[in-house]
Amino acid sequence: MYAKSQIYVRCLLILLCPGLAGWSSGAWAELDLRPLQSERWDETLSAHLLSRAGFGGSPEQVRGLALLSPANAVALMVHGAKQLQALPEFEHSGVFVEGLDPFPPSRPATTELAREQGHALGVRVKPGGNRPLQPVVNQFFYWLRASRLETDRVAYWWANRMLNHPQPLVEKMALFWHGHFASNEDKVRDYRKMLQQLQLLQSRGLGNFRDLLISVAQDPAMLVFLDAGVNTKDSPNENFAREIMELFTMGVGHYSESDVQEAARAFTGWNVEGLDFKLNSADHDSGEKEILGQRGEFGGVDVIDLILQQPATADYIAAKLYRFFVNDQLQPGDAAQLGDKLRELDYDLGAYMELLFLSRDFYAPRNIGSRIKGPVELLVSTYRRLELQEIPGVPDFNVVSGALGQRLMHPPTVAGWSHGRSWITPSLMFERGNFVLEVMFPDIGFVPPDRFPAYTAEIVNVQQRLRQGMSISAATRPTGVEDNMAASNLLADRDEAFNTRLGSMRGWQMALERVKPIERRPARLDLAGQVQKAGLTTPRQVVDYFVKVFFSVDLDESTRVALVEILVQELGTSDIAAAATYMEEPLRKLLHQMLSLPEYQLG
Repeated sequence: MYAKSQIYVRCLLILLCPGLAGWSSGAWAELDLRPLQSERWDETLSAHLLSRAGFGGSPEQVRGLALLSPANAVALMVHGAKQLQALPEFEHSGVFVEGLDPFPPSRPATTELAREQGHALGVRVKPGGNRPLQPVVNQFFYWLRASRLETDRVAYWWANRMLNHPQPLVEKMALFWHGHFASNEDKVRDYRKMLQQLQLLQSRGLGNFRDLLISVAQDPAMLVFLDAGVNTKDSPNENFAREIMELFTMGVGHYSESDVQEAARAFTGWNVEGLDFKLNSADHDSGEKEILGQRGEFGGVDVIDLILQQPATADYIAAKLYRFFVNDQLQPGDAAQLGDKLRELDYDLGAYMELLFLSRDFYAPRNIGSRIKGPVELLVSTYRRLELQEIPGVPDFNVVSGALGQRLMHPPTVAGWSHGRSWITPSLMFERGNFVLEVMFPDIGFVPPDRFPAYTAEIVNVQQRLRQGMSISAATRPTGVEDNMAASNLLADRDEAFNTRLGSMRGWQMALERVKPIERRPARLDLAGQVQKAGLTTPRQVVDYFVKVFFSVDLDESTRVALVEILVQELGTSDIAAAATYMEEPLRKLLHQMLSLPEYQLG
């Protein structure tokens, strides 16, 4: 076996020494945004384009793109083919019911509302008997659980689009914007709003940035996430105004606190009704404001236009796109050069990406194999290179991507995810290797997380105790806390308005009953068939073939020799044909070792 200690030593060397494994070394050249010469175009560069503008591709896709001219290849990635195959729409489970929206911010807020008006979340308070608020509490926890589970299904649906989209840049751009315009289901608490925002990013991610920015600013998920509902003329809330300037457009240092305060007034009254944007005129401050050196009776869209007029905005967006798609290192002056191009293109994102992908700079040696793959990119690109047709249900896509640091629909902050070297630590390298292991050799003890609720022990304990005939008070007491006062239990059973732990359990039961399960098929691999189809006859040819298919960074000769030795040892022979009937498992062991290498983390 290729020793794990070697893997992690190599990983640390790559992190500490950027000159290794394709990372740039020496003087940093100026950006050369002139179009690539056609005579330089080959399969290595087409594979680079497929990797950066999408999620990689099969050898056939790489060869097909290489047969085109650079301009036509880039145009195909950016604009798509004339006839794009239709992809399945998201199939809702039907978990939303009237009355759930607007969803209260907390359980106490829900029960207080129920006490005040006699109902909440579409459920009436019981007119008599014990725990009159229990049905409302059950409904509160039901929607928390159901929305979370349905959001996981949305993430699976999106991952399958990344895997199968004939124009993968649509999904790669949506992934970029998802980290840029970050919203988290944990706060939004409505999978429908999260899905709607995702579809917005998919449909407008390559369009005009002004249109995208206005749409996101008026998107219900974003408005909920940034507390638009409490932004009124009597009490302006600065959350959205600050984030649109600091994180979405200009960056720190290009606005004042006064600009934020005045912009907050302009965005007052922006709110949500169901899945629609709503301007509440009564809450909007229509008075004169001074923002970014301009005075006027500005509204929210006016503020966006003022922001777009600032040179810092084009510089910030153009540079962030460059860091994500080309190289996370930029030299002084590069951002302004890129920003000038984006302004010249009138913020046309598709045209800007076409300029980047066709530029000589994009194909410079320092930019090939220089970018650490993010977790989602790692998973999807691995599945694409394995030529799978669907995202496997084992291992769970959401659990694995979360363990690696990037769970879709759950960015850690409004700033989204960090990138680059933040994706790699010793523990995360172990997790990346474990992901490959789970794909090659699925866990036979796998328990679907969407069928087995969080806080499992406590919830299952409550259920089991109730089925044993215990009182609700006794059954819902935390594990390890004994109850020797039967009279007190009976009194509590009579006098409780509701029981939170009972509601949590019942909410999970209701959610698991209604949310459609995720398909749990493991990956169906046929590495032996691929090796035979490619006509490979020696272990060295197999290793070289896997390097070509899976790696953006070349492996040195000593590493290749070590991998060949692994395969020979596992096969018990150097004759591939002689091992044809049993070589699937040795090939999977080999590929696990290869895809656990630090070089595979680069793309």
